[in-house]
Amino acid sequence: MENILARISIMLIPALLAVMTHEIAHGYMAQQLGDPTARLLGRLTLNPFKHIDPFGAIALLVFGFGWAKPVPINVNNLNSPRRDMTWVSFMGPAANLALACLSALMLRGMMVAAQHLDVASSHFLFVFRPVVFMTAFSLYINVILALFNLLPIPPLDGGRILAGILPRKQASLLMKVEPFGFILVILLVFFTRFWELVLAPVINLLVGWLAGSEVVIVEQVIRFLFRPI
Repeated sequence: MENILARISIMLIPALLAVMTHEIAHGYMAQQLGDPTARLLGRLTLNPFKHIDPFGAIALLVFGFGWAKPVPINVNNLNSPRRDMTWVSFMGPAANLALACLSALMLRGMMVAAQHLDVASSHFLFVFRPVVFMTAFSLYINVILALFNLLPIPPLDGGRILAGILPRKQASLLMKVEPFGFILVILLVFFTRFWELVLAPVINLLVGWLAGSEVVIVEQVIRFLFRPI
């Protein structure tokens, strides 16, 4: 039980912040382009109760990726619906990449600071170690959310971005996939080797590039969080 609580305490805040920031970014960009729906419904907030999807939160803690409740967007309010929806979709993964970069900078900064501080102090370690673990997980989870959501399958952001780039006829054909999109994603992730052979190597490459020499810490944290209970 202590092991489970330790894992949850490390994952909870970075995971919530990652999925909330993703959705807030969608809503904020929609507002900038003419649609205030998310703001009027109180979704441009860091209050987690406005964003949490129970199944998405569980998936995030168990599998390492998940989702929040999508922010409502009225496409008809956008200044140029097709073009603007592309930007709205792009902002979610972009926000996660920004958080991943910030987490990487924090992780590197903390490890440099640790070299000049009394790391042997039990009081220092009591505060420092959990923060390092949470920062490392924040880097990892934000990279996953960014890359996963960029898969070109509607209703994922990548599918909507692709639909905004393609000619209208091809975009219309692509969007017909949307009702079955999550089924396709589940089949792709859990019933093929796509995650193992494609997505995981790209995730590891980007995490390693951002973390630099501190990637060892990220790897240790991930092994601790996702090892069998």
